Amino acid sequence: MNPLFESQVYKNRRKKLMNAVNGGIAVFLGNHEAPMNYPDNTYNFRQDSDFLYFFGLSIADIAAVIDFDAHQSIIFGNDFTIDDIIWMGDQPTIASLAEKVGVTETRPFGQLADFIQQAQAQGRKVHFVPPYRGDNQILLANLTGIDVNHIREHASVELIKGIVNLRSAKEQCEIDEMDKACEIGVKMHTAVMRRAVAGESERELAGLAEGIALSFGNGISFPVILSQHGETLHNHLHNGILQNGNMLLMDAGAEGLMNYCSDYTRTMPVGGKFTQKQQEIYEIVLKANMDAIDAAHPGMYNKELHRLSCEVIAQGLKDLGLMKGDVKEAVELGAHALFMVHGLGHQIGLDVHDMEGLGQIYVGYDDTVRPSNIFGWASLRMARELKPGFVVSIEPGIYFIPHLIDIWKKENKFADFINYDVVEKYRDFGGIRIEDDLLITETGHRVLGPHLPKGVDELAAIIGK
Repeated sequence: MNPLFESQVYKNRRKKLMNAVNGGIAVFLGNHEAPMNYPDNTYNFRQDSDFLYFFGLSIADIAAVIDFDAHQSIIFGNDFTIDDIIWMGDQPTIASLAEKVGVTETRPFGQLADFIQQAQAQGRKVHFVPPYRGDNQILLANLTGIDVNHIREHASVELIKGIVNLRSAKEQCEIDEMDKACEIGVKMHTAVMRRAVAGESERELAGLAEGIALSFGNGISFPVILSQHGETLHNHLHNGILQNGNMLLMDAGAEGLMNYCSDYTRTMPVGGKFTQKQQEIYEIVLKANMDAIDAAHPGMYNKELHRLSCEVIAQGLKDLGLMKGDVKEAVELGAHALFMVHGLGHQIGLDVHDMEGLGQIYVGYDDTVRPSNIFGWASLRMARELKPGFVVSIEPGIYFIPHLIDIWKKENKFADFINYDVVEKYRDFGGIRIEDDLLITETGHRVLGPHLPKGVDELAAIIGK
């Protein structure tokens, strides 16, 4: 049985959602086992995050309904059979599990279709969020009668907004779990730092990190990014051998026992010592990271944190001769995006990119701030106002991507802001990113988890030790 919060936590969440949605029913489908290569050989089971948030139970093949008119919650699932028990041992009943999360009514899974069809016959709205797994997309289409190819188009915006509003602001019990996930993340990164010396295998280091995540929690919160080619943002190839003079970028986090996530990035010099050129770029990224953290507070828009961070990067690159002109204008127009192509960060919670499956337009934006179509700015996942309880990543970076440099240089793009002759001297530099997980508090902010080394001297003191 997976660990659970007190039943009142789930009851309060469902009650708040009932007050946010005007009538009808909401259907929450749990996930099913996903085969790796044949039906009985499955990936490690991961429950749907919305189901976990409102119903807590991390078991396959169950569903739930919240009836907004009757103020009632029902869990649909089948009790385990003797065949299940032979292979898995004695199992609790669905009713006993439901009781642990404050649900008093359970029904066999087969009755879900009748319940939904009855609601439809009464003209009641059937709310659901966009399914992200093919099996649940098909199941939801069969349950509702909506064409499977158009099921996502019928997702309830009212339900999505209600969920985003609740899940964005973390409760103290969630923050405690995220601190635990961050503790595991720090263990992962420090273990790799100690072995970040010439001759080590990227594959072994990635495996070391993943093993720690499995030893203390539910495993990694996303596939480990570990590479000496940090200019490739999501580099999952681990086929290199560490060499002196290179930098190793590791972007990795853990999922705790209650599925809450952490997400850290550190870039470290192999062997512990940066070259002068590497240290100059590294310290710009470090300043962008720390200045954004220092400035974060409730009421501030994350878009402005992103702007601040980009201006620090542009100013630092200008000081080194790679950029020129007015820094604020360069960032506003997107000239900085040759070097920082992504946004400052994203929300973190039960998902490492929290709630992203509900639609980024609802998670990172609202009626007061809308997405940009400017390259770089368009990749900003989280722009809206920061509020107490929000947890966001702060992850600025500087990357020298040869193909992108070639395209911009050929087009003479932003020639008033970029010194391409100097940039050419860095085309084989790689990339640097530094990321921490930040909780917005009532009065300011707090970096979650234990301290993870990121200063130049701190890295030198731990690498290879």
